[in-house]
Parts: sequence; structure tokens; C-alpha cells
Amino acid sequence: MIRSLLTLTVALLTASSISAQNIRAGIIGLDTSHVLSFSKTLNETPQKPEVMGVRMVAAYPQGSKDIEGSTKRVPEYTEKVKAMGVEIVPSIDALLDKVDVVFLETNDGRPHLEQLLPCLKAGKPVFIDKPIAGTLVDAIKIFDEAKKASVPVFSSSSLRFGKNTQAVRSGSIGTVKQAETTSPASLEVTHPDLFWYGIHGVESLFTVMGTGCVSVKRGMTAEGKITVTGTWEGGRTGTFTEAKGYTGKAVGDKGEAPIGSYDGYDPLLFAAVHFFRTGVAPVKPEETLEIYAFMEAADESKRQGGAEVTIKSVMDKATAEARK
Repeated sequence: MIRSLLTLTVALLTASSISAQNIRAGIIGLDTSHVLSFSKTLNETPQKPEVMGVRMVAAYPQGSKDIEGSTKRVPEYTEKVKAMGVEIVPSIDALLDKVDVVFLETNDGRPHLEQLLPCLKAGKPVFIDKPIAGTLVDAIKIFDEAKKASVPVFSSSSLRFGKNTQAVRSGSIGTVKQAETTSPASLEVTHPDLFWYGIHGVESLFTVMGTGCVSVKRGMTAEGKITVTGTWEGGRTGTFTEAKGYTGKAVGDKGEAPIGSYDGYDPLLFAAVHFFRTGVAPVKPEETLEIYAFMEAADESKRQGGAEVTIKSVMDKATAEARK
């Protein structure tokens, strides 16, 4: 008990000291365009007020080792972030010696747990870009390890922080009874179907619906696109459908409103910076895990020919495997 309290005290003092000084940020994985956007905003002069004092100072390039769409980006993105004043380092350990906080940007969710562990050991707060992991099991392990280390982490798609979506989450139309979102949902064979890109629309859906999803059914539209409907406690429903654009609508007990728009990367970056300053994650682990359970349940529903699959069954199975 005493040891746990001491660990928590150290973590709180670390968060406090970070908030009181200029923050040196680092990147793991230069295989996503997010690193260019984040580095540009953090390293421009003058800085935007929301990120004042935070600079991207170093990056470890290695991201995915075998997804061609990711690996081919690394040389180009490495040169581009170097041009923004970011030092390229040869290892994660070398990165951790130079930074206070970490953006874990590897586009491939499978290496995230392995890449995160040294950050936790070093006591560095981490933003984990989507997908948080390559499996629901690893997502559970990530939050378990972060809790054990008393180091704050969070993960989110940029779509969570769209202006209209946030307004609905904040109560602009009251309690949401029904919501529909769309986004592209290109597939990657190494990940469950929606983890790779459908996460964007699913994140928008959960941002307005919140936790409490009970079951999931997956089907196809007349055009052959993925559509997944979740039933929430109280009979509320939320549907994600694959489409070209980022759109959606929520219906609440005080009206309806558009949701699901993509408003750029800066809103997500601003949320990450606030997280680094305060040590308080803008998305609770329970919500992130339910999002990934929803997507895993969609795959299970597909395997069962469109049958209804409960979130509990998926979470129980993954939790047992993660903690065995």
C-alpha cells in the first residue's frame, strides 16, 4: 500500500512539473501523416496559444515493420520532420533520454504494447494514436500496464474532437437516443476490420453515445458497405456505416444535430497537450476499451453470419486472455 502511494505521488509530481515548464515532446513511428501535422503545429513560430511551450524535439522513425503502406512512408516523413527541427534518434531508449512526453504514432497497432513499455518504465506520459493496438487483448494489456506503472496514457481518433460532435457530447441536444455516423473503412488484413480506418466513424459514434453498449450486429448495405448497429442500455441505438465521407446525425430528447465531421488534427493535438500538462486523460480507459470491444464484436458478428454479439462476451474473453 505504501509503495503504491509513493508511486502515485511520484507520478503526480511528474505531471505537476511537466505542466509548469516547457515540454519536450517526442515521436515513436514516422509512418503516418499525423506526425507531420503535429510537428508543424508544435514547431511553428509563433506558436498557437493552445500549445505554447511544447516543442517536438526528437523522433524514432521505426513504425510498422511489414505493412507496405506504412513502411514506404518512413524515409519521406523522416526528412520532412527533420526539416521542422526534429532530431532523428536510433532507438526508443535514446528518444526517452531527450523528451518529457511521447506521441506513439506507429500506424500499425500491433507493436504498440512493446513500444509503450519502455515509456512506462521511464515514467513518460504517452498519447497513443489510433488504433491503440492490433487486438482487443493488447488494448487491455496496455491499460493494465499503464495503471501498474501509474503513468497516464490515452488514445483517440481525431474525429472525437470535431466541433459538432463535442457539442452533442456536452449536451446540446440532451440525452442522445439514436445516432448514425459514417467514415471510410479501408481494411488491413493484420487488424480486425474496423480497427484500421473504421475507428474514425466508430469513435464519433461513441463520443455522442457514451459507454453502455450492450450488443452489436454487423451487416452490409445494398452497395456492399459495412454497417454495424449497436444497442445501448435503455434501448438507445447507434449505427456506423462505411462511406466515403465523415458524416453523421444524432437525435436527442431536445432535438437533433449533425455529428461526425473531420475538423483537422489540431483539436486532437490540443487535447493531447492538455493531457500532457495535467496528466488527466480526456478519454477514460473504459470508453476506449468499449470502442474496441464494439469493433471486435462486429468481427465476431461477421464470423457468425450477422448474429447479435454481446459486448460482455467479447470483453470477458479478451480480458481472460490478457490476464492469464
